[in-house]
Amino acid sequence: MLVTVPATSANLGPGFDTLGLAINLRNEIRIKPSKFLSISVKGEGSNNPKIKKNNMFLNIFNEHYKRLTGGRIDNFRFEFFNKIPISRGLGSSSAIIIAAIASAYVAAGESYNKRKILNSALKYEPHPDNITPAVMGGFNVACVHEGKVFSKKHRLPSFLKAVLVIPNKTISTHKSRNILPNTYHKSEVVYSLSRAAYMTALFMSESWELLRIAAKDKIHQDRRMAMMPELYRVQKIAMENGALMSTLSGSGSTFFNMCYEDDAKKIANKLKNAFSEFKILICDLDNYGLIAKS
Repeated sequence: MLVTVPATSANLGPGFDTLGLAINLRNEIRIKPSKFLSISVKGEGSNNPKIKKNNMFLNIFNEHYKRLTGGRIDNFRFEFFNKIPISRGLGSSSAIIIAAIASAYVAAGESYNKRKILNSALKYEPHPDNITPAVMGGFNVACVHEGKVFSKKHRLPSFLKAVLVIPNKTISTHKSRNILPNTYHKSEVVYSLSRAAYMTALFMSESWELLRIAAKDKIHQDRRMAMMPELYRVQKIAMENGALMSTLSGSGSTFFNMCYEDDAKKIANKLKNAFSEFKILICDLDNYGLIAKS
């Protein structure tokens, strides 16, 4: 049995807790019946004792497996092949949540519905900007109404690429939320709302050249970037070298740059030269989201 979930970049500037897209950087979980529970982890987190225990995955998996099987408890071997960097704003926690729920369905021999899995994930992650593209793939605009996710997806063309700048240090999601003010000026809210709405229209109409206008924000991005000031230079270099948009990925510390395929290597090389201590990746965007099969 195989379950794979892509990385995600959420917010995309002004779309705070609402907009997100999927990146073809996938975590894979292979599941095999076993006489006893066993876990192996390769790739990201393989040297982290907490990650190796995968308590979050196991707790969610067991909860849903018991529900689907009428309370039955069975043992499995879980083999994790992780490519999504941990605590870097690329949806690693959402990928674990989605993978655990989907794995329970596959292991129990039950067919799964993506919308059902997405709504189940809200229990563990109340913000739909990461979990929605992780399940659906593509670009997504999402909101929560009466405990359910309502979303629209747009497929992303293959000539667009992501250039990811992954710093060698993290920004705590909890800390980055706590630095945000409890109240905002009306002008700040209108500024970001107008650009989030405009960005959604641009993605849906594939008007890529105008994204540099829509990707600006006054709600969260600058306040979070101030925790790691070098990110301002990352953004400046990317935009000066052809990026269509350059935004903090989730709460950081990764910076997401979207560009045309022909510009990807140039942008990546400029960023590598400026930030030799950071990891720079060129990735495809993902239109498939969650894949689970036996």
